[in-house]
Amino acid sequence: MDLLQALILGIVQGLTEFLPISSSGHLEIGKVLLGVELKENLAFSIAVHGATVLSTLVIFRKDIATILKGIFRFQWNWETRFGLLILLSMVPVAVVGLFFEDAVEELFSCNLLLVGSMLLVTALLLMLSMVIKHRKEKPIGFLDALIIGIAQAVAVLPGLSRSGATIATGLMLGKSREEVARFSFLMVIIPILGANMLSMLKGGFSSDSGTGVPAIVVGFIAAFIVGCLACKWMITLVKKGKLIWFSIYCLAIGTVAILWSIY
Repeated sequence: MDLLQALILGIVQGLTEFLPISSSGHLEIGKVLLGVELKENLAFSIAVHGATVLSTLVIFRKDIATILKGIFRFQWNWETRFGLLILLSMVPVAVVGLFFEDAVEELFSCNLLLVGSMLLVTALLLMLSMVIKHRKEKPIGFLDALIIGIAQAVAVLPGLSRSGATIATGLMLGKSREEVARFSFLMVIIPILGANMLSMLKGGFSSDSGTGVPAIVVGFIAAFIVGCLACKWMITLVKKGKLIWFSIYCLAIGTVAILWSIY
């Protein structure tokens, strides 16, 4: 992997991790177009995913600090409740990671037909979130957290946007846009950190990882900077309810991916 490829893939990861257009799907498309096999560049994949987690920590640093302070008061309060909701939402994806890791990894094989199909599902979910309306918005409850967590677990499929699936699910459940956006971005921090730690323990940063240090650094910086910008942008867009353009984009790029795979 050269520096230009690392820069492009870092930008793609940083941008698509937060926008509801599927980072996994776009990285699969990027692998095809650039001729890069990220399975052989595990260190790079760990680095760019770590960069997007870092950007989430930076953007939501005040929220995270408030939640942690409330939790360590060791009493039942809003912060403790929110923390438990986050933990509950992580159960489904943890089950997938522990018991179906090999099956999921097999899906990441430049399968543009699968990626395109899941992008169409993402487009449908975003459309439904704008069509299904609720008279009164309610705070996220424990059942809601579990359902949103299931949406996150299903979104391990390449092409199915994690942020798109979780935000759309939360909106369809009648939750406020601001709360859903914040919950969606915070609930992914620990799972990604955990997955990265496991990959590192398996030798993700070994000498034969396939990627040089300069390329990893370039990808990390690009993913972090773009991730910060994309995260802020997405929060604003969710609050304003402007998800239709992402739905149209996913519909278009998904159709192209399917046609490409066929022809």
